[in-house]
Amino acid sequence: MLNVVYAMFYRQMRRFFRAKSRLIGTILTPLFFFLFFGMGFRAMNVRFLGMDYATFIAPGIIVMTCFTSSFIGGVSVIWDKEFGFLKEVLIAPAPRSYAILGRVIGDSLTSTFQAFMMLLLILLIVKINLEGIFPTLIVCFITSLAFNSLGVAIASSVRSMEGFHLITNLLMFPLIFLSGAFYPVPDKYKIIFYMNPLTYSVDLARYFTTGISLIEPFFDFIVIIASSIAFLLLATLMFERIE
Repeated sequence: MLNVVYAMFYRQMRRFFRAKSRLIGTILTPLFFFLFFGMGFRAMNVRFLGMDYATFIAPGIIVMTCFTSSFIGGVSVIWDKEFGFLKEVLIAPAPRSYAILGRVIGDSLTSTFQAFMMLLLILLIVKINLEGIFPTLIVCFITSLAFNSLGVAIASSVRSMEGFHLITNLLMFPLIFLSGAFYPVPDKYKIIFYMNPLTYSVDLARYFTTGISLIEPFFDFIVIIASSIAFLLLATLMFERIE
């Protein structure tokens, strides 16, 4: 059974490193956000939580990088449907959950790698706690597990590429902008802020990189672990229903 996990993991890693445009594409958007928003508002001396704006949004940009990459990574399920590879996975004499696990772990590692590349770029511009780099990457990996699983769950339940992108686009930007990544969420939206699983990833990454958080860090960690488990179970359930 572990051979199935490894095979899917290896396949996702190979696909990523062969598609260099994917690496560039998923880094460019967060980088533009950081340069245009972060440096622009920094020049105007905008400050949140006692930090200049570029430092404030840096952890949010790092998490955003792994979030967007992992979330849209579920589209590979639809590609596999189109090209017939998924049929081979479905008829393989192994539980489908093993195939999902290997796929999700592989895509989550590549998303974390992209977050690491973004982190290195940000280090050239703002000062963050160097000892917080590794814990931040752990946060990115767990976040990637959660949202790649959610992406797989969505891709398993829709029949077209257009349907997948419609749903992910409807979810992606509200999740990002209501997570506290770019600004403290106004009080009237606090209930959405606390219901958003991405909130806890951003807050915990900010704690590790700047030492400041709005939520108890241990609670952040529990929530992102619980979210990754819940979304992985959902992905497994939806993938089991594919015919």
